[in-house]
Amino acid sequence: MPRPNLLSLFDDFSRFPRDVAVVQQHGYRREAITYAKLSALAHFCAQELQQRGIRANDRVLLWGPNSAEWVAAFWGCLLRGAVVVPLDDSSPQEFVARVAAEASVKFAFASRTKPAFSPAIPTLFLEDILGSAGGDAAVHSRRAGNHSAPGGGAEEPIRREHVAQILFTSGTTSEPRGVVLTHGNFLSNIEPLEKGIAAYRKYERWLHPLRFVSLVPLSHVFGQFMTLFVPPLLGAAVVFESSVQPREIIRTVKRERATAVIAVPRMLDSFRAGLLRDLEARGESAWFEKAFAAAKNQKFLSRVRIFRRIHSRLGWKFWAFISGGAALSAETEDFFRRIGYAVVQGYGMTETASLISLNHPFRAAEGSIGQILPGREFRLAEDGEILVRGETVSSGYFEKGAFQPRPAENGGWLRTGDLGELDPGGNLRFRGRKKSVIVTPAGLNIYPEDLEAVLRCQPAIRDAVVIPLEIAANAEPCAVLLLAPVAPGLSPAFSPRLIT
Repeated sequence: MPRPNLLSLFDDFSRFPRDVAVVQQHGYRREAITYAKLSALAHFCAQELQQRGIRANDRVLLWGPNSAEWVAAFWGCLLRGAVVVPLDDSSPQEFVARVAAEASVKFAFASRTKPAFSPAIPTLFLEDILGSAGGDAAVHSRRAGNHSAPGGGAEEPIRREHVAQILFTSGTTSEPRGVVLTHGNFLSNIEPLEKGIAAYRKYERWLHPLRFVSLVPLSHVFGQFMTLFVPPLLGAAVVFESSVQPREIIRTVKRERATAVIAVPRMLDSFRAGLLRDLEARGESAWFEKAFAAAKNQKFLSRVRIFRRIHSRLGWKFWAFISGGAALSAETEDFFRRIGYAVVQGYGMTETASLISLNHPFRAAEGSIGQILPGREFRLAEDGEILVRGETVSSGYFEKGAFQPRPAENGGWLRTGDLGELDPGGNLRFRGRKKSVIVTPAGLNIYPEDLEAVLRCQPAIRDAVVIPLEIAANAEPCAVLLLAPVAPGLSPAFSPRLIT
């Protein structure tokens, strides 16, 4: 049976009352919040909203770093039937004030460290939630879609078409525009994933409890999907790590006996560089280079055995990197696969409530961004642009103080602005942004990402960016190179070559 709303996931908390839901650091103190405690905190937030006069469909701003309190406030809003307006932790004060005014926000959950953005909006500090809610409480057992008002619940049944949140992009420079996402938008992504998990649930008990170290902001749909909605399916714990330093992340992964790291590609690039620096500091670079070359065509378990000293540093329960938010470079993907880890990539955007396609963790095609999830229509336009439609697609935007539906002239198809292609196995491969394609005078379509990947393979090139050099109505690719440092007395070992 399809889930009636996202609160049916919240009801699943009752299946794991004593299991840890969130792990976080407060200074030098480690806090482990159980599912029972998280449920009690969420109901406290819902009751606070009720007492402040917040009604169904009122908009509530949520601004602060990743934390158990953030998660509790989010679920508290949904319990009340309110619409969450989450903002990136690094959003500037001026932008927050504009969004609050644009969305007619009635209440706010915000970190105590944030500057005041509107004296007219009542605010509850996130840091005060844990202490105010008191000790552990029994999980409130409620039927999905029937969360009644006496417990702070919604005044009317919450259905799939009910708006769950409005996501404003923190980098907006013009008038704020938010993507409107319903319970159904998210559920259309969760339900096929839940069916896929069911086939492996019998093996999960051997790894329980699963623990995901999250490096992704909760204000983004990818972060929400992997840390709010997937863990309750498995009774898994989310470990919030605030540091972006590879050494600190490695320490957290080992200490928490983590199963996977959730990150955007830039963080995984940094993590890879940190591992290589650590190997160099230990005097193991020569061993690693030899082992890395030898592992190229080895099977998974053989690669784990070859790099067992790396696996022992990260812990033997750790086995996967989950990447989203942008395309992961082939070099970084190959690096982690080669040393014996699974790399799971998903593709989507805010307008699709995160996912369009997802790699299977045990049968991932290298270099792909997965297969199209069931329950959505997908096709490629003549120019290769990825088009999608179905319940996963947002029905519109919130701007100028009102809901603006998406234009209907495209037959309901969302034009993603991304270019892709399907391989013979049905795997989607990312080709780049549509606007970044360089059309040469010879009529060739050149994808900058392809050239950049080849240039970065040159030993003397540290990084490269390919930009269009305008020629009449067309352009030629122009590479801007950052050269690797050269040892004193040596000449650069770089010879330009034609790349076609």
